[in-house]
Amino acid sequence: MKFSLLTAILLSIFLISCKDKPQAETSQAITPEITTPTFQNKGHELVYTMVQKVGNYDSLAKKKDVVYTYTYQTPDGKADISTEKYLFDGELSYGEYQQHERTFDDLKGKIEQGYDGSEYWLKHNGQLLNDTTRLKRVAFNRPTNFYWFAMFQKLLDPGLNYEYLGEKMVDDKAYDVVKISFVSPDEKPTDVYQLYINKNTSLVDQFLFSVVDFGVMETPFLMQLEYEEVGGMLIPTKRLYKKSTWDAELIEGPWIKVTWTDIKFNNGLSGDDFKK
Repeated sequence: MKFSLLTAILLSIFLISCKDKPQAETSQAITPEITTPTFQNKGHELVYTMVQKVGNYDSLAKKKDVVYTYTYQTPDGKADISTEKYLFDGELSYGEYQQHERTFDDLKGKIEQGYDGSEYWLKHNGQLLNDTTRLKRVAFNRPTNFYWFAMFQKLLDPGLNYEYLGEKMVDDKAYDVVKISFVSPDEKPTDVYQLYINKNTSLVDQFLFSVVDFGVMETPFLMQLEYEEVGGMLIPTKRLYKKSTWDAELIEGPWIKVTWTDIKFNNGLSGDDFKK
């Protein structure tokens, strides 16, 4: 599925310059992998192998839902801290912000935002807000946060193009580099990812990505990942990202830090938990 960065996104990184997270396309439900895949090329096969290593679609779908704490820390010391809840069937999403110095920092008190499968909604101290500008932000946050959580599984969705770019050494580690882009029916530019897949572990240690919706093409962002085993899956719970070149050469500047903690699957959530 096309991650129109969001689509991330966010990106979050982009928040440094625009103090707002980039808008991604609304996600579709996670698409199951085919049992016996037909690979486009070596790059596609490498991505498939990586997804089996971290946990494929079936593994994620069987867990039904997830609840975790999301912390987004920018170099200026400001942070968003939210309790995130997702129902995988339908990609329903909810976030309760205990701290929101980057998201609606003009509002004091508890912020709740959600997606119930058909509508995005926002509450401030229990009261619904119908401000269209704020709701556009919610329409970015909800699918963006969900996409990041399920990104690896979604890299096997239909409509993606894979290209093997060869091997590269980074910090004495050998990587297979795979470029991923999205089929564009109107031939407009799409977001691009370059995955650095560790040849020894088959994990993505880092990846580059563009933010087409915000004109970030020439200077992408580089995201570095650290994993944690949760419920039999490898989850990239620690993330650092900043501007880079397409050769993965970092550009001077601060890192943005994102962590996911207290991850719990199978919480018995239902559609009612996401209604406004």
